[in-house]
Amino acid sequence: MPRRALQQEVISPAHSKLPLMSSSSKSESSEILFFFFGGILVFIILVIIIFIFWKLKPAEFKKLLARTRRRPASPDFFSGNLRTISYFDFQTLKKATKNFHPGYLLGRGGFGPVYRGKLADGRLIAVKQLSLDKSQQGEPEFLAEVRMITSIQHKNLVRLLGCCSDGPQRLLVYEYMTNRSLDLIIYGKNGQFLNWNTRFRIIIGVARGLQYLHEDSPLRIVHRDIKASNILLDGKFQPRIGDFGLARFFPEDQAYLSTTFAGTLGYSAPEYAIRGELSEKADIYSFGVLVLEIISCRKNTDLTLPSEMQYLPEYAWKLYEKSKVIDLVDPRMREDGFVEKDVLQAINVAFLCLQPHPNLRPPMSEIVAMLTCKVEMPGTPMEPAFLDRRRKEEKNLSWDTISEPFPSPPQSDSTSLPRPPN
Repeated sequence: MPRRALQQEVISPAHSKLPLMSSSSKSESSEILFFFFGGILVFIILVIIIFIFWKLKPAEFKKLLARTRRRPASPDFFSGNLRTISYFDFQTLKKATKNFHPGYLLGRGGFGPVYRGKLADGRLIAVKQLSLDKSQQGEPEFLAEVRMITSIQHKNLVRLLGCCSDGPQRLLVYEYMTNRSLDLIIYGKNGQFLNWNTRFRIIIGVARGLQYLHEDSPLRIVHRDIKASNILLDGKFQPRIGDFGLARFFPEDQAYLSTTFAGTLGYSAPEYAIRGELSEKADIYSFGVLVLEIISCRKNTDLTLPSEMQYLPEYAWKLYEKSKVIDLVDPRMREDGFVEKDVLQAINVAFLCLQPHPNLRPPMSEIVAMLTCKVEMPGTPMEPAFLDRRRKEEKNLSWDTISEPFPSPPQSDSTSLPRPPN
C-alpha cells in the first residue's frame, strides 16, 4: 500500500470525530441558556410577589389570600342552593345601602338590622346584615335561613333574592316590600289607616302562610317568632311572613321539641315560654295575639294603660265575658264601617288560638276554613292562657308566669327530644 494512502487511512478517523464535539458543545450551551432565562423568570416572579406584599398591608394581604381560598368552596358551602338565588358581592350591597347608612335602616329583625338598598339596575332591595357579635351561632343561623327560605315558596312568605358571605360579613337580600312591616301601621307609627277588608285580607294571608309552613311545605317548619314586625306588606298590602332566623325544622313523627326559648314575650305560648315545649301550636298562639292586635290596632302589651287593659288577650276576654267584645275594635274602623259578624268571627278564632292547652288550638288549615266561613266554629272557647306580669311585684318572679295553673301535656306528647341541627 502506498504511504500516502496509509496516512489518509490513519487521519480519517480523527477528522470524523470533529462534528460530534461540535454537537456536544451546542447542547451544553442550550442548557446554560435554559437555566439562565429560567433563573431570570423566577427572579421576576419573586420581585412581583415582594412588590404586591409591600404595596398591600399585611391584613389586606391575608384577607386576599383568605378570599381566594374561600371562593371555590361557595357552592358546597350553600349545599347547591346558589343555583336558585343570586350571590351578591359585599361592595355591591355596601354601595346599594350607602354604606349601611342609618337613614336607610328599615328595622331590626332576629340576628340583625335590615336596610333599604337600591341596585345599579334600579331594583329596590332589603338587606339583612347578620350581627355576628350578638350570636355565637351567627354563621349556622345564616346558613339555616338561606337553606330554609330557598326550599319553601309561597305567595305569603317573603322571597329571598340572594345572599352574601364575605369574611365576617353575612347578609341576606330580600325583595323590598313597599309598605314595610305591619307594626308601623297597627301601632300608629306612620299614621296609615287600614279598613276592615284590608285587615281581614292580612289576617287570611298570614294564616295561609302559616298553613303552608306547618302542613303543606316539603319541610315541617315552626317559625316561632310570629309578630307584627315580621309581617311585611307589599304595594297592595298583601302580607308576607318574614325573618326566618329563629325558625326550626321538625321531625314528622314528633309532637313537639324541648328547646331553649327564643322569641318575643307577649306573643309566646305559655308552654313554650315556661317549659321550652315548641310545636306548631306556639305559632298558632302567636297568630291569635296578632289577630287581636290587628282588630284593636294596639300592642299586645301596653303598661301605660289601666291595669285591666294592659295585656290584650286578658282585656279581650274580659270584654267577651261582659258581651262587649265588639268594644275591642279600633275606633277609626267603627267610623269607616265594618261587617260585625266577620269581626266577631275573627275574634272567636283568635280565642281558639289562645287556648290554655296546645292540643285545644286548631291547626292552621281549620283556622283558615273558619275565617273563610267554610266550617262552623267548634263551640265556645275556654278562657285564654296569658302571662300575668302583676305577680312580678308580689313574688319577685319574671312575668313569664301564667294567670292560671297550666295543665301538663298528655303522657303521649311528653317525650323530650334533642335539638336537631339547623
